[in-house]
Amino acid sequence: MKIVRFLSHGEKISYGIYAPERPDEALEIEGDIFGEFRMTERRLKIEKWLAPVDPPNILALGINYRQHGDETQMTYPDIPVLFLKATTSITGPGSVIWLPRAGPSLVDYEGELAVVIGRRVKNIPKEEALSCVLGYTCANDVSARDWQFHKQKNQWARGKSFDSFCPIGPYIVTADEILDPNNLRISTLLNGSIVQDSDTSDMIFDVPSIISNLSMSMTLLPGTVILTGTPEGVGYTRNPPVFLNPGDIVSVSIEGIGELSNVVRCEE
Repeated sequence: MKIVRFLSHGEKISYGIYAPERPDEALEIEGDIFGEFRMTERRLKIEKWLAPVDPPNILALGINYRQHGDETQMTYPDIPVLFLKATTSITGPGSVIWLPRAGPSLVDYEGELAVVIGRRVKNIPKEEALSCVLGYTCANDVSARDWQFHKQKNQWARGKSFDSFCPIGPYIVTADEILDPNNLRISTLLNGSIVQDSDTSDMIFDVPSIISNLSMSMTLLPGTVILTGTPEGVGYTRNPPVFLNPGDIVSVSIEGIGELSNVVRCEE
C-alpha cells in the first residue's frame, strides 16, 4: 500500500492510504504508522502533499553506485560512507527547492532510493535487516557543490543541508510491495530530459547491508530515512557541468514506487 502524509481540511496533518484512481483523496489512517494503525473508510481531500514522513534522522550514503564512483574518479569504499543531512532540509512532492541567499551557485541533483525504518533497531544482522523496513520512497539529495567541496573543506553536511535540499515522496510504498529493493530502475529527469538512468543493482552496498552496517554505529529509530546513494549522471561531473537554475523542474522516478517532482526557485 501507499502511505501518504498531507494537509487535509483545516490544515490538519493526516496520514492516509493513497490510490492513484482517486488522486485528490486518501483513506484516513488511525493510529501510529510505526506501531498499531488501521485504515478507516473516511476519505479526506488532499489539500497539500507533505513529505511522507517527518524523520528523526536523515542518514545518507556517499559513493554507493559503481558507475557513480567511476564518474567521480573515487575508489569504491570498503564500508558504507555516511554523512548526515539536517532534518530541516526535508520537503515534500511538488514543493520548491530553494536556491539559498547564502550563496550556493553550484546546486546539483541526486536522485536516490530512500528507505524508511519502521521500528527501533540496533546491531541488526544483514539477514534480518529488511524486517525493520516500513517502506521505500523517492528522494533527491540536493547538493551545493561549492559548499560541499570548497567552502566546507570536503565536510559534506552543510552543503547538503540547506532548507529544502531533501525532497522525498510522493508516498511510502510499504515493504511488502517491493520484493527486492536492489532490482529497481531509477532515473532523474531535468526539465523532461533524462540525466540519470540506472538500476539499484549497481549499488556497492545493498539495502540489507546498509541497514545492518549503520545499526552497528547508531540506533535506527522509527521514521529514520536512509538515502542509499545516487547513480551516475550527476551535474558536476558533466562536460560542461550542469547545475540547477530557477524555473527548473527535477523529477526522480523509481520503478514500483513513483515519481517525485520539484520546481527550483531563488530564495527571496
